[in-house]
Amino acid sequence: MKALKIVASLVLLLTIGTVQAQNWKISENYNIAFSNKDVSGVFKEMSGSIIFDATKLSSSKFDLKIKVESISTGNGIQNKHAKGEEWFDADKYPTIEFVSSKIEKTDAGYKAIGKLEIHGVKKDCSILFTFAKKGNKATFIGKFSVDRTEFGVGKKGNHVAETLKIVATIPATLNK
Repeated sequence: MKALKIVASLVLLLTIGTVQAQNWKISENYNIAFSNKDVSGVFKEMSGSIIFDATKLSSSKFDLKIKVESISTGNGIQNKHAKGEEWFDADKYPTIEFVSSKIEKTDAGYKAIGKLEIHGVKKDCSILFTFAKKGNKATFIGKFSVDRTEFGVGKKGNHVAETLKIVATIPATLNK
């Protein structure tokens, strides 16, 4: 009987820890920008879930998907090439996905650690981000770099630099 009470107490503690994390709804005016010395642009369509509470990092999680077809470089021909087989191959790999497994506090904000999947290749990834909250609204700003060739996007040595800087600005509203 004593063992049953201990198990029940542990389950209750774990449940309380996950219930208290805050669920955020991604607002429509997000911006997922990429750039290097050769090309820049944005992805216009993103979805997913953000569960984040600065006081409950162990219960916090990001699960984000970017629609590859929504890439926009400001140049129709570049967009077509980017969606094509040599680059992102949007027909075969329609989304870019990031799922966090852990979130840590840093000196400058936070770090989301997880798996990034691009072009069918999953790799460990850390995204540094800040979190600014005002009432029931917040903005998450994440910054990181990606070597596109590690994910099989484009070929090494072609006319586009291998490293892309990514800046994701995601406004959100607290779900109640």
